[in-house]
Amino acid sequence: MRILELQYSLSTQIFDVIETTSLILPSFISPLSSFLLILASFFLNFQLNSSNEILIIKQYFSFKDIFFLFLIIMAGLFFLNLLNNEYFAVKTYEKYKNKELEIRNNFKLGIPNQKELHIDNELSIFFDSEINNIFYNVEALIYEDGQFIVSKYAEIEVAKKNFNLIFQNGERLSLNNDEISKTKFEKFIYSIQNENIEKLFYDKEHFNTLELIFHDQLDFINHGHNRIFQYLLFFLMTFISLKIIFVHKEKKGLIKFFSIIFLLLLVIQIFNSYLIFLLNNKLIIIPIYYFLNFINLSLISFMIIRTLK
Repeated sequence: MRILELQYSLSTQIFDVIETTSLILPSFISPLSSFLLILASFFLNFQLNSSNEILIIKQYFSFKDIFFLFLIIMAGLFFLNLLNNEYFAVKTYEKYKNKELEIRNNFKLGIPNQKELHIDNELSIFFDSEINNIFYNVEALIYEDGQFIVSKYAEIEVAKKNFNLIFQNGERLSLNNDEISKTKFEKFIYSIQNENIEKLFYDKEHFNTLELIFHDQLDFINHGHNRIFQYLLFFLMTFISLKIIFVHKEKKGLIKFFSIIFLLLLVIQIFNSYLIFLLNNKLIIIPIYYFLNFINLSLISFMIIRTLK
């Protein structure tokens, strides 16, 4: 919803908004993957405890019996997370930013409605049909220059700080103090300067981990190292989540049990965020970042494993 400006009608672009929102989901899931994994194991454990299925499973299988299955599941989850972060999230995020920018600029330019497009104090366009921002059988009135344009089709282009309206194969009638003329053209471009146009700037989510590590900006490099740490954390949480699934406890104690583990995971992420802050401000170096995170991760993991027993 942060894309939208409520003074405009959304009826013509609501599907664009829905499509754009879906494109950001892989990037949205990426930083929450460890939490989502733990939450999923909590819910599954709660269901198994509710039906006493854990006791039945433990009677017939030991951890050693299903260790190989655990390895396959861990490898599969880690690979899916890696594929999402390094490929799908990067690709869809770029499409999302371009689409978001298009929607934002279209709102600022104006939204075609009932075969008309009006840009305040600039021009009005009337057309028979519109497909992908290309208008067919166009009649346009440019107020300031006193121009009337008829063309087979026209399209909108956003370039630098301009909106360019590109008319193709038509006629232009000029009626103003400087000129009274009628001319035919193959291509005619009318530009509207607008300081409100937003341009695409590449941020951290546009790059995979390797590209971040070798980036020339410090905060991008640090974000790349944060990605590596998140992979280590996800791998550890995969193992812990599989252990959580087969923990047998009374129902009353499950909520407390889940809350403790979730809070410990939250502590890991908060501490890591603080270290990233120190890195960005050049208060620590990369080896210290990994060392402190390793100490914190080891202590929290020990506490979680003790809780699981």
